[in-house]
Amino acid sequence: MESIFAVGASLGAIVGLILALTGAGGAIIAVPLLVFGMHLRMAEAGPIALLAVGVSAAAGALIGLRAGIVRYRAAAMMAASGAIASPVGLWLAHRLPNGPLTVLFAAVLGLVSVRMFGQARRTEPAPVVAQCGPLPPCQLDAATGRFMWTAACARALAASGAGAGFLSGLLGVGGGFVIVPALRRATNAPVQAIVATSLAVITLVSLSGVVSTTIAGHMNWHVAAPFAAGALSGMLAGRLFASRLSGQRLQQVFALVAGLIAIGMMAKVALAAAAHVPLP
Repeated sequence: MESIFAVGASLGAIVGLILALTGAGGAIIAVPLLVFGMHLRMAEAGPIALLAVGVSAAAGALIGLRAGIVRYRAAAMMAASGAIASPVGLWLAHRLPNGPLTVLFAAVLGLVSVRMFGQARRTEPAPVVAQCGPLPPCQLDAATGRFMWTAACARALAASGAGAGFLSGLLGVGGGFVIVPALRRATNAPVQAIVATSLAVITLVSLSGVVSTTIAGHMNWHVAAPFAAGALSGMLAGRLFASRLSGQRLQQVFALVAGLIAIGMMAKVALAAAAHVPLP
């Protein structure tokens, strides 16, 4: 029991540290760490990763709320649709064979690593230029700093939340790699508000997945509790010195590591298939 606690807490600390240093990525790396480090099945690892991600994201969301940069109505809209879609993903995860689920996760992880590496190569943000095309459906009111709600805005946010919720249930990821780009396309909010709002959505969507899993009796709390505690500790510790390190270089390193993990997961499935041995 003590060894499980120590290993789980150590792996969770890695997730929290990555989340603090890169601003993302810790969520999607949690499942491979649990699969390889704790020898869990994908369907078992996903809910545990959701718990750790939700706890870590909650800390960041609370900081954003105190700073007044979380667009909480938008977060609530996205989280509500995500909470509806998350149990569907969980239901499917427990009915898919472990091999195809691992391949799907590896493909998503590979896509995220490529996107993150490309973003990290941009040394400076793109200059702000006048909007030439159609405006995003969600526009901030200059006087209040809040979104001006329209039917198009509500549809865009609800669709993004549902997609993130489904993936969180199916793969055990927080969905930040879906939520952040979606908010950038659908709104004209500044980057800081987008990131803080994304953390709030991740917190709420992860909570719904954890509750659904617990009710269904599929949560392994012997691993989940120390893993989540380690993730929170790692994130809080990482925030102490994150500003002293190069975020661009850290994101590039993480992207490369994530890409290698995705390749390793694909290779594991391929070797098991060649040997006609089902994945554990």
